[in-house]
Amino acid sequence: MSHSTSTSRPASMTRYGGRRLVATACAAALLCAGSLGAQSAPPWLNPYRRDAARLIRAAQADDFAYRRLAEMTDSFGARLSGTDNLRRAIAWAAETMKADGLDNVRTEPVMVPHWVRGRESGEMLEPTVQTVALLGLGGSVTTPHGGIEAEVLTVSSFDDLEARRGEARGRIVLFNVAFTSYSDTVTYRTNGARVAAQYGALASLVRSVGPIGLRTPHTGSVQYDGSQSKIPAASIAVEDANRIARLAARGRRVRMRLVLESRMEPDAESANVIAEIRGREKPDEIVLVGGHIDSWDVGSGASDDGVGCVVTWEALRLMRALGIQPRRTVRLVLWTNEENGFAGANAYAARYAAAADRHVLALEADSGVFAPAALGFSGTPAARTIVGQITTTLLARLGFTSLGPTGGGADVGPIAEAGDVPTVAYLGDTAKYFVIHHSAADTVERISAEEVSKASAAIAVMTYVIADMPERLPR
Repeated sequence: MSHSTSTSRPASMTRYGGRRLVATACAAALLCAGSLGAQSAPPWLNPYRRDAARLIRAAQADDFAYRRLAEMTDSFGARLSGTDNLRRAIAWAAETMKADGLDNVRTEPVMVPHWVRGRESGEMLEPTVQTVALLGLGGSVTTPHGGIEAEVLTVSSFDDLEARRGEARGRIVLFNVAFTSYSDTVTYRTNGARVAAQYGALASLVRSVGPIGLRTPHTGSVQYDGSQSKIPAASIAVEDANRIARLAARGRRVRMRLVLESRMEPDAESANVIAEIRGREKPDEIVLVGGHIDSWDVGSGASDDGVGCVVTWEALRLMRALGIQPRRTVRLVLWTNEENGFAGANAYAARYAAAADRHVLALEADSGVFAPAALGFSGTPAARTIVGQITTTLLARLGFTSLGPTGGGADVGPIAEAGDVPTVAYLGDTAKYFVIHHSAADTVERISAEEVSKASAAIAVMTYVIADMPERLPR
C-alpha cells in the first residue's frame, strides 16, 4: 500500500431452477433500503447459499493460501519496482496461475520507475554519539559525497515549521508528528522534504508513519516539486524521533550525520499479471479483483501486499477447484508498481478504457488481513443494499456483520473512476497493519493462516455472487 494495498475463480456452477425468481428478488432489493442485519436473510440469496458454504469450507479446510504466501515471500523477498526479485515473482505467479487451471493467464507489459536505495546511515553526533534507525524514503535524492552533517531542527507540524522558518536554513528538519491515522499523518512523509526545502533545509527527516514498533523505521515515497531544489529525505524510528525531540525540548543541541546513496535508474520493464475465470453467459462483463505484487525493498512485503495478491488469487482457485463458473468473467490482476508510481494501475485503465463500463465491481485487497477485518463499499445506495445483504447473510459465519463506508483502492481506482464502477475493499485491522507497514518487520510471521483463509473465503463468496447475479450491480 502506497499511501503506499484479490482474486476470484470460475467453474461450472450449480444449476439453479427459479432463476426468474432470483432476478425478481434482486430487483426488489434495489428498491428496499432496510436493515442489513443477518436476521433479514433476503430470499434472493437462497440459491447462492450452497456454493457460498462450499467456498467457505474449502477455504478453511487447510492452510493452502498461507503456504502460498510463504512460498512467495520466502522465494522472492522484497519486490521493489525495477528489481530482479519483482521480475521473478511476476514470472512465478503467471506460471502458477496456469498450473491452477485459470483462464487467459497473461502478463501485460508496463514500464516502471527504478529507484535504488544504496548505502545509507544516520548517526547522532551531539550531544552523544548514537546510531539512528533510518530508512531513506523512496525516490529520495542522494546526499553529497561524505554525507550531510548539520544541526537538527525538530518541528511538530508544517505550521510549526512556518513559525520557525528562520531557523531552518542549513539544518536537517525533523518532522516529529505523532501518528493519528495514515491519511492524516502520511503528508509529512510525502511533502516534508518539499516544504523543508522552501526554507533552505539541507535534508528532511520524518518520524515513521505508524504506531510505535520495535525501533523499526518505515519507508515510503517522497514527493518533490520540480521547480525547486531536491533535498535528501529519510524516515527514522519513532523512538529516535522522540529522543531527539526530548533533547531539543531541554535546550540541548542535536547534531547528526546523514548518508543516503540512493539514485534513480532508467525506467525498467515490468508487467501486470492477469488471470480469469471466463463467464459462462456474460463473459464481456468483468468482476475485477486483485492486489499489488510489488513491495518496498525492506521486509518481504507479506502484508503489503503479498497477502492481498494471494487471497484474491485464492478466490479464483477455489472456484475453479469446486467447478463454480459464474455468469460473468472474474478477472484477477496482480498490479505492478503500486508503491512508487501506480504505473500498473494506470496502464490497466488505459488498456481497458473502452471496456471500463463493463466492469461490474472492482475489489481490492491492500490493507492486510489482520483481525478484526471488515469489508468496505463505495457505490450507489441501491448497490450498497445488495452488497450489504451478501455480507451480513452469506458472510455472517465469518464474523462480518456490517459493511463499511469506503471501498476500492489505489490500483482499482483508475478503472473504477473511468467506468463509474462500484468498489469493495478488504480491510484488515489498521492498528496492527501500520505497526509493520513499509518496514523490515513486514514478514509472513506476522500473519496467521486463519486470517488468510478467512479473507480468501470472504472474497471468494462476494466475488462469486456479484459475478453470478442475474442483473449487474446498479450504478
